[in-house]
Amino acid sequence: MGRRRWLDGAGTLIVEEALGGTVRVPLQIAGSYRARTKGLLGRDSIEGAMLLTPANSVHTFRMRMPIDVAYLDRRLKVIAVRTMRPGRLGLPRMRARHVLEAEAGAMIGWGVRVGAQIRVEEG
Repeated sequence: MGRRRWLDGAGTLIVEEALGGTVRVPLQIAGSYRARTKGLLGRDSIEGAMLLTPANSVHTFRMRMPIDVAYLDRRLKVIAVRTMRPGRLGLPRMRARHVLEAEAGAMIGWGVRVGAQIRVEEG
């Protein structure tokens, strides 16, 4: 299986629900070092989510809002979900290859939980 590299830009996050349905969420993709470094810093809110790739940890220093953080493995399966307040340092996840960020409380409504499978559509 080759490595998948995403470019910076917009897309759609698709969460496969256990009951067979799907949830579609607007997504911003941060695939470059510069975009990953900036992340959600300086924002008061975000519509949808942001995918940091590749990444296995995040911090919330200088953030203005609490966020939900989902750690994803190489197949985009959720391996951990945390809510982080501003000024925190998240522990690196050894199996994580991507990190998904959203406003606090959003992920539970989308069905993003440990074991959930997600997909990303670019464009």
